[in-house]
Amino acid sequence: MTTEIDTILRNYKQGKRDQLIPLLQEIQEKAGFLSEDSIVEVGRYVGLSTTKIYSLATFYDEFRFLPAGKIQISVCNGTSCYLNGSKAVIDKLKEETGLLPGQTDRDGILSYDIVTCMGGCNHGPVICINGEYYNNVKAEQLPDMIRKLRYIFDND
Repeated sequence: MTTEIDTILRNYKQGKRDQLIPLLQEIQEKAGFLSEDSIVEVGRYVGLSTTKIYSLATFYDEFRFLPAGKIQISVCNGTSCYLNGSKAVIDKLKEETGLLPGQTDRDGILSYDIVTCMGGCNHGPVICINGEYYNNVKAEQLPDMIRKLRYIFDND
């Protein structure tokens, strides 16, 4: 992995802190998450402490610090989605998976996150599963959706 990080770092000017977000985004895009090692490497490269980089990265929903599952579910919890029932969707997802947001199950198949807005405010609650969006999702739909997704990925 270090070689991948080194390759990415070479695309950015050393010590340029204004490029930190795009740099972290690119590392996450390649690796799937920001590992402790990658944060340390970036800190050395841009001249910031790992604490400052981690603090910045945790401010944004988009950054992950653990590997995501093969099935990645994002649940919108923006104002409109919340008013349309996203809390029930999130509660059902926790119940069905036994996971908290940002966690991945033991077999590495499923993970989920809560995001602030997906831009589908008139169609909420909205969830995104591996890049595919679902509108007007109801909590009672989740057990069947998860069962089908697990079947697909277990038999892949």
